[in-house]
Amino acid sequence: MNALRIAFVGAGNMASSIIGGLVQSGHLAANIRAADPFPASLERLLEIAPVTGCADNAEAVANAEVVILAVKPQVMAEAMNSIAPAVKANGALVISIAAGITIASMQQRLGDTAAIVRCMPNTPALLGCSASALYANPRVSDLQREYAQGILGAVGITRWVPEESALDAITALSGSGPAYFFLLMEAMIDAGCELGLDRDTATAMATQTALGAARMAVDSEVDLVELRRRVTSPGGTTERAVQSFERSGLRTTVSAAMHAAADRAAEMAREMG
Repeated sequence: MNALRIAFVGAGNMASSIIGGLVQSGHLAANIRAADPFPASLERLLEIAPVTGCADNAEAVANAEVVILAVKPQVMAEAMNSIAPAVKANGALVISIAAGITIASMQQRLGDTAAIVRCMPNTPALLGCSASALYANPRVSDLQREYAQGILGAVGITRWVPEESALDAITALSGSGPAYFFLLMEAMIDAGCELGLDRDTATAMATQTALGAARMAVDSEVDLVELRRRVTSPGGTTERAVQSFERSGLRTTVSAAMHAAADRAAEMAREMG
């Protein structure tokens, strides 16, 4: 795995995060190439790891065993056209982290025999804390599945989903999820200021509380319901706040928001063709 020849098409934040995680986990930087038309992006990447950078996609993917498409959906068609000959010649595994681009649309440009994994990571990959869901088409071998899981596992947890359509739900849950928590923290900070705290103190308390709660949820052997019960003393302040959340329809609000995100993910797939 550490000697796997990997090529990245696109050297933006997500690609840089994955490359950083790979190198930190022991992958040979000499076996990683990255292509990007913007020199500044390659320069930033080289500050993270001494990989080989180039401006030409076809040059980057030549002889690669795994190709990771890390470009914006709007330029995916051009990117796939540029690498299709090399992918077909090498039999390389293609991993796409672009939202809304279906495997069927990728096969139109890469060929019906292409081994493709669609992946939906999220922005905490920048800190090695990503939650990535993966779906593989039938052309992906067991070994290639291990490759994909190992690569994305370098920046967080991974889960395989049985149907490509499940990636819409993943987009709504973890792909967009960080923004939900940021919004909640914003609201908590604003409310803390209304209650008389200065903004710096309110920010420090809210963000550290979120970090601690997430750590407890990840590390605890009990479920979230029990964790919530343990900090909700009968007749106390937490119970009063939770009751207010429930009366305000928090669960319904969250459900509606996530359904809206999933619907938009499906719409984007249709729009991208």
